[in-house]
Amino acid sequence: MRIQFDSARWAQDDKGFWLSIRVKSPAQAKQFLSDMQDKKLYDAEIKLHRERRSLDANAYFWELAGKLAAKLRISPDEVYRQYIPDVADNYVIQPVREDMIERWDKIWCNGHLGRMTDDLGPCRRTPGYHNIRCYLGSSDYDSCQMSRLIDLIVDDCKAQGIETKTPEEIAQMEAEYAQADKGVQHTKSG
Repeated sequence: MRIQFDSARWAQDDKGFWLSIRVKSPAQAKQFLSDMQDKKLYDAEIKLHRERRSLDANAYFWELAGKLAAKLRISPDEVYRQYIPDVADNYVIQPVREDMIERWDKIWCNGHLGRMTDDLGPCRRTPGYHNIRCYLGSSDYDSCQMSRLIDLIVDDCKAQGIETKTPEEIAQMEAEYAQADKGVQHTKSG
């Protein structure tokens, strides 16, 4: 279950330290509490909320990728993969045992066109391990990352004389990102 909140506070009593959150959906919180079982341990992850990218943004990217691919005489998938490292803030660094690097790459990238890895070399403090940069594909992007991906391809399309949406239309798409539903199913795996 995912619950959005916009404020929090803490308290302490004889039973422990408490974190209280002001939720956006009281019905959802009540449902969780009624379903909660005594003596069970739960995990909670708290992170800054970001809207997911919209299907319109995804479709527009692939439309441009097809046009640019035709112009450059390469595949749309190749066009897409060339942009992934340039998006920024779209990777994690994972230490991987030296003899498992190839296997890690297969596991990380399996079923994701845009996921890729980059071996950054041996870990300084952990002998026998390498730091691997693990890029996320666009299916994992939030609206800011998707906006950067579209900006990159729009710039390259313009440089190749390929017609793109107007800056106003692109701004409208970016405004719609903020309204995009979470958990959107994507038409092309990234």
